[in-house]
Amino acid sequence: MGALCGGGGGGLSRDTLDRFSDRCLRFFPCLSDPARRSTFCLRIALVMLHLIYVGVLFIFDKDLIHKTKQQPWYTIIYLLLFAATLAQYFVTSGSSPGYVLDAMRVVNEADISRNRASMTSKQPASSKNGDVVVTIDSNQLGRNLLGRGMMAWTKLVMDMYPSGTSLRSVTCTYCDVVQPPRAKHCHDCDKCVLQFDHHCVWLGTCIGQGNHCRFWWYICGETALSLWTGTLYIQFFKSDISKPWWLYAIMILLLVTLFFCLIFLLLLLLFHSYLILTNQTTYELVRRRRIQYLRNIPERVYPFSKGACRNLYEFCFAQSSKYRMEPLPTAQELEEKLRPYTCSDVLSCRCCC
Repeated sequence: MGALCGGGGGGLSRDTLDRFSDRCLRFFPCLSDPARRSTFCLRIALVMLHLIYVGVLFIFDKDLIHKTKQQPWYTIIYLLLFAATLAQYFVTSGSSPGYVLDAMRVVNEADISRNRASMTSKQPASSKNGDVVVTIDSNQLGRNLLGRGMMAWTKLVMDMYPSGTSLRSVTCTYCDVVQPPRAKHCHDCDKCVLQFDHHCVWLGTCIGQGNHCRFWWYICGETALSLWTGTLYIQFFKSDISKPWWLYAIMILLLVTLFFCLIFLLLLLLFHSYLILTNQTTYELVRRRRIQYLRNIPERVYPFSKGACRNLYEFCFAQSSKYRMEPLPTAQELEEKLRPYTCSDVLSCRCCC
């Protein structure tokens, strides 16, 4: 009898959990996807981690509370940096990296609009002998325009490759779209990304041409926040106020964890700054020998670099064109990049422009 009751109670609890789960999925349909659910959990964990580090300071550090009363601007600036970093995190995670399908749609729609306008302008309205009635099959016209639009994207992309390049070799086997140079299919997003850098698990999105700048600014803000938070934790240990041993243990654990996170963030910030100045991506740097159009280029040559200053300018300020695609450098351009630097090149800032 007890076993039956126990089994009934277990069944009842499972039914209750199933009903609760169905109700949650009804209100939050995005959680039905395992990938989105894991991304949602990671975002909650990251926000909670930030709140824990800041909350522990304001709860247990009496010196910081006293300093806040005397110099409120100090704490206000710190909290503004904290809020700006979290805001930048959500802005970056919700931004598009620049998908090839979206760029192809923009190019095709622009070409279809031009073709439709040219076709309309060429239709005669009247003649000297009288009115002329022109009958056009709208379905046939739409099919012709759509076909021309698809041809426009293919022609645009193929012009970026050397002559003789096979269309099949630059077509994605998953999306079945023609990939421009520097694009790659992301298996996590299941889409091709322009200037693919990497897929960030913590952000839950790819880093590409459309959000690489936001990603760099997020890393910069996160590094500054970690440095400031670490400084506040060190000041906590320097205070003369006696504290219980368990509080010291918690603060030491948090400080050690923060130290390793800070080292990682600093290295990541330096690494992506190097990529920006040389106009590279993480994927191109790591898998250079596996990329067909890069494997025969020497390691010390950056094929897409236009000089450090221009690379930095285009990365930060030339974002007006959402879908920018760079053609592969010609043999003459590569030969120029292979030429060693001389004293006159340094004086003329060849490395910067």
